[in-house]
Amino acid sequence: MALNSFGGPSGQIAVMHDEIVVRRRWVGERRFLHALNYCMLLPGPEAQQLATYLGWLLRGPAGGLFAGSLFILPGFVSIMALSIMFAAYGELTWVSGLFTGISAAVIAVVAHAVLRIGRRVIKNRVMLAVSVLAFVAIFVFELPFPLVVALAAITGVIGGRTRPELFNLIQGHDETAVSDDDDVLVGDQDIMLGRPSWSRSLRVLAVGLGFWFLPIVGIIVVSGRSSIFLDVAQFFSTAAILTFGGAYSVLAYISQEAVTTFGWLEPGEMISGLGMAETTPGPLIQVVQFVGFMGPYRAPGSLSPLQAGIWGAVIATWVTFVPSFLWIFLGAPFIEHLRGRPSLTAALSTITAAVVGVVGNLAVWFTLFTLFEDVTEHRRYGAVVYQPAVSSINWVATAMAAASAVAIFRFGVSTLRVIAACAAGGIAYQLLR
Repeated sequence: MALNSFGGPSGQIAVMHDEIVVRRRWVGERRFLHALNYCMLLPGPEAQQLATYLGWLLRGPAGGLFAGSLFILPGFVSIMALSIMFAAYGELTWVSGLFTGISAAVIAVVAHAVLRIGRRVIKNRVMLAVSVLAFVAIFVFELPFPLVVALAAITGVIGGRTRPELFNLIQGHDETAVSDDDDVLVGDQDIMLGRPSWSRSLRVLAVGLGFWFLPIVGIIVVSGRSSIFLDVAQFFSTAAILTFGGAYSVLAYISQEAVTTFGWLEPGEMISGLGMAETTPGPLIQVVQFVGFMGPYRAPGSLSPLQAGIWGAVIATWVTFVPSFLWIFLGAPFIEHLRGRPSLTAALSTITAAVVGVVGNLAVWFTLFTLFEDVTEHRRYGAVVYQPAVSSINWVATAMAAASAVAIFRFGVSTLRVIAACAAGGIAYQLLR
């Protein structure tokens, strides 16, 4: 499934829903949305955390570790190869064409995923209004994602008490999903998952923090406190706590620190890294691997540049994703225990509607900066308006995005085929121009 996880978190979540709820019928609609809502509240990559949560539901802690790790592996391998290529060969013509073609296809993939998820959670005008307001709050007024989520949760709790028929929506079933009575997660399986308790939580916390910070201690012992690898570990450990709302929410922070404070990247190279993450399978936050590679590659110390870059990429990936496993194993038993309570269900239903607006914001943002080379920001009265310069439109990317949309929406062509076709088209265009 991870190999088909293109298109950022919205596309990845849609693929998981289609495979796990609709096709394989491993969990029901309610349980999937319940898990998704919890993951949306956490710092870190929500799609990878959802994969971990679902693996934990199906096969306990071992299932969570396998599902979460295998979700990361294809993207890790892909970005490692692209990072080495970027560092060694720079902006090759065919590489530029590859990114252009795939980025154009991803626009259609994300749009399709947003509509699919939206149809499952926006079932009345109230939820539609919540989604629209969340989009405006993020896209126009740039309100923090946690604040939007908190306001949605409060609205859901109040609305669930006064008008439960409008807010208590996750309890409804989709016609293609199995009911909770048919879920595999009943009876003795709950024992395997572990009853929520404070003693269990303390054990999970101790193990998780050990896996998170012991490698950092090892770096200090081996390389000293002035090592660039320690800077990488500390920086991305901090970023892992700040990444509410996915990679875009922390992109500005990572860009500023990596370019200005540490000098790991040249201005504009962060976009190349984001392009790698956008166009490879796996979570979008995998962009941290590119940054972690380039910093040590350019300041390798006693190692060769390639060795230093690989170690930096591994460290950045480790400290970014280990906390994600910790949040799931620590909180999921409590979330499952509370599943079905009306107040929680109403709050999570409203949060889901708000998240549709947030993901829509990401889709629009990505479309603007993919199809137009010149986008101006106008700020007034606390609002921001993005104005693309019509003369800067990338007609090739626009044509491929339109063709991708027709292929996906009209003819139902698979994501991988559309992306492969656009990648080939982008390479051909750059080589023949």
